[in-house]
Amino acid sequence: MAKYKGAFHTGEYRNLLEAYGYDPQEIHERLTETWKALFEGDEDTRIYHHQGEDLGYMLDTGNLDARSEGMSYGMMMAVQLGHKDVFDRLWKWTKKYMYMETGENSGYFAWSCKPDGSRLSDGPAPDGEEYFAMALLFASHRWGDGEVPLNYGTQARDILRTCIHKGENGVGYPMWNPQNKLIKFIPNCEYSDPSYHLPHFYELFALWAYPEDRLFWKEAAAASRDYLKVACHPETGLAPEYAFYDGSPNNERGYGHFFSDSYRVAANVGLDWEWFREEEWECELATKIQNFFADKTPEDYRRYAIDGSAFEEKALHPVGLLSTNAMASLAATGVNARNSVDLFWNTPLRTGPRRYYDNCLYLFTLLALSGNYKIWNP
Repeated sequence: MAKYKGAFHTGEYRNLLEAYGYDPQEIHERLTETWKALFEGDEDTRIYHHQGEDLGYMLDTGNLDARSEGMSYGMMMAVQLGHKDVFDRLWKWTKKYMYMETGENSGYFAWSCKPDGSRLSDGPAPDGEEYFAMALLFASHRWGDGEVPLNYGTQARDILRTCIHKGENGVGYPMWNPQNKLIKFIPNCEYSDPSYHLPHFYELFALWAYPEDRLFWKEAAAASRDYLKVACHPETGLAPEYAFYDGSPNNERGYGHFFSDSYRVAANVGLDWEWFREEEWECELATKIQNFFADKTPEDYRRYAIDGSAFEEKALHPVGLLSTNAMASLAATGVNARNSVDLFWNTPLRTGPRRYYDNCLYLFTLLALSGNYKIWNP
């Protein structure tokens, strides 16, 4: 157990930007302006779009689709910043177009749809489900439950129940392996994605899921922390995009290296430390990641083997990478913690076709570093 308690125990969220000397008013303005740019801005910046009277969607601008990842991200951003109308629009769109009521994946959400709602896939992606559930629970606690589908708490608990019990009747697959309690990359596979591991969410699911499911989530939190310790390289701290249950890189599909998905591990470790402070090694890991990138500029970020060997292939999302490295400063120690935050603060939002993923990570980082990525309790 860590010596110091996190925000879950204290109710206090550090404004790391202010602690590093940034003006509180400028921090507030940056947060307000970033939300407006992404949700109300011009066509070269925004990633959210109203649709009809009561719907809205997040556009993956690089692939021109709406993804469960992005929809759930948008909901988390909206509940953290108090934008109930946007939250409800996103959730209604998700339930109308992504939710699958029949077939092997009934109870899950299609991971990709066209902006008109037609499905591009009938497969789900577990990172969407876990963010949907967490955002809905926070919404239930912040705003109270309404009529279906805005009965947020029940919707969240039903998602969590499906994620771990699916397949017990012989149809479909769970999103978490029932034996080792590790999240899968997709339900019908037996390997993981380290960036999907959110022990800080599972700690809260263990409090607010249906009572019969709570022990599972508590065990999943511990299992994920143990998993990240072995999946991240002991020297560089880098994680592969996909990894087997023993933490070794899964190169069967060429995703055993540090690339776009992997960036989120640094952010997740930082937020887990900020909220719960359960494992001291998270500070060491965050520091190793920042140290690895200390002598690299965003213009030259690349795909890397987890031992740090660089490939010729450039990073697709350099703003996303520098953002998550900055979010790691919630846990990291040493000079590069401050340097990573300064680099983030001095970097603008990305514009153009590939901006979606970068700017989602950017806003999450801004929320976290300003003390505004909060646990909303009942």
